Amino acid sequence: MTRLLLALILVLSAAGAEAAVRIKDIADLRGLRENQIVGYGLVIGLNGTGDTLRNAPFTEQSLQSMLDNMGINVRNDNANSTARPTTLRTRNVAAVMVTADLPPSIEPGERMDITVSSLGDATSLLGGTLVMTPLRAADGAVYAVAQGSVTVAGFSVGGQAQNVSQGTPTAGRIPNGALVERAVQGSLHEMEFLVLELKNPDFVTATRILDAINRYAGGRYRAQIAFERDYRTVVLSKPRHVGPVRFLAEIGELTVEPDTRARVVINERTGTVVIGRDVRISTVAVTHGNLTVRVTELPVVSQPNPFSRGETKVVPQTYVDVNEPGAQVAILSGVDLQRLVRGLNQIGLKPSGIIAILQAIKTAGALQADIIVQ
Repeated sequence: MTRLLLALILVLSAAGAEAAVRIKDIADLRGLRENQIVGYGLVIGLNGTGDTLRNAPFTEQSLQSMLDNMGINVRNDNANSTARPTTLRTRNVAAVMVTADLPPSIEPGERMDITVSSLGDATSLLGGTLVMTPLRAADGAVYAVAQGSVTVAGFSVGGQAQNVSQGTPTAGRIPNGALVERAVQGSLHEMEFLVLELKNPDFVTATRILDAINRYAGGRYRAQIAFERDYRTVVLSKPRHVGPVRFLAEIGELTVEPDTRARVVINERTGTVVIGRDVRISTVAVTHGNLTVRVTELPVVSQPNPFSRGETKVVPQTYVDVNEPGAQVAILSGVDLQRLVRGLNQIGLKPSGIIAILQAIKTAGALQADIIVQ
């Protein structure tokens, strides 16, 4: 298992070292991004799996408000009336939160997918229909309206003694369930300069992107159009005779080899170790051994002799076994990732042992990389 894990780390790191990626995969255009929108609504038509109105009073209040807007009075607010206030007991309604990501440059009239999640104690949204729900952004304006049948992947079925569930039946999606009502301000044609933002900021990567764009622009437009601002952003000056869409399409297809810092990512919960290709280890001797101590209790019943006045007692009997397998000593000298993996393989470690050794090497100052523990 250890050899397989380290071999996989080696293959992934080597592949990442040799592959060049497109600029549009490692950088985004500033100002052209998605916006999150959210709304509160009701899902109706459930088959007795909705909210218990007594336990979810906000669902009852929302249902009463919706019926009031439709001209149906269920509150019985007449002060002169001696009748008891109306109590709703339906289980076919559930209060939900509706979330979506508003794509950039989307226009009114277009549709997008939405996610519906239960707020109360509903057991399933299967078969429900979302009633018209306005979706608002951080500025408080309504950008879309959602409505439609909820698609749920999970289910929950059970009785008084047993319950079977699969997936999450209290959350679902509505494909093309939101209709855009307002466009997001800002467009490519209004931008004087186009700014590329790196997803993983790095000085070397920014310089390579700058050089690749200027080499292409020198032969295509006879001009230098890219300028560095910092290690995170590259500013582009768009030629006048080229549209922004075509210009960004040409620039985005250029390939560069991104550079990253030397890092070792460790997840102790799952035993995952990811070693970057630029990780180096100064020459260091490493030994790793496990000391196992096993204590076994085997109580024995002691019987008295015949015709004696003794008592039957339980006598404790303990066996202690100490096992310390021979630990191997390996010299690690990480000139490259392949030698580092080969040195760890010589010790024959499990992922937990690899994690312990890498942390100890870092403490000793021999690991020339950052350790990130998740």
